[in-house]
Amino acid sequence: MTAAHIDALMPFELAMFGSEAWTRSGYRAELADSRHRTYVAAEGPEGELLGWAGVRVLADEAEILTVGVVPTARRQGLARQLVAALLDAARAGGAAQIYLEVRVDNAAARALYLTEGFAEIGVRRGYYDHGRIDAVVMSRAV
Repeated sequence: MTAAHIDALMPFELAMFGSEAWTRSGYRAELADSRHRTYVAAEGPEGELLGWAGVRVLADEAEILTVGVVPTARRQGLARQLVAALLDAARAGGAAQIYLEVRVDNAAARALYLTEGFAEIGVRRGYYDHGRIDAVVMSRAV
């Protein structure tokens, strides 16, 4: 993922993530930390952005920070490919374990992560939507 992808993803960010949406400057800061963070983007045949994802690796642990697929590109296995790329990056960075948080009401994402070998290991009460939605914490070996 490059800075050019940020402009393409921003219209989707607010619609998809609501009160949890990241800012343009937040994405720029994330991309600037190439030592600990890896971001990937998926593009269509015309070069249009279809999805993006990011992971942070610190020592032997990694955390999936974001995974987004534009609505018109969903249900085609793209999120699974993005997660696989993040797992590869975590492995290459020396991580042994990877974590993530997902909204408790995001059944599609939870199902994807379960099929990718993640286990639900806890709940963060009031983590999303200004304290109104819980997060499920998931983890797996890299």
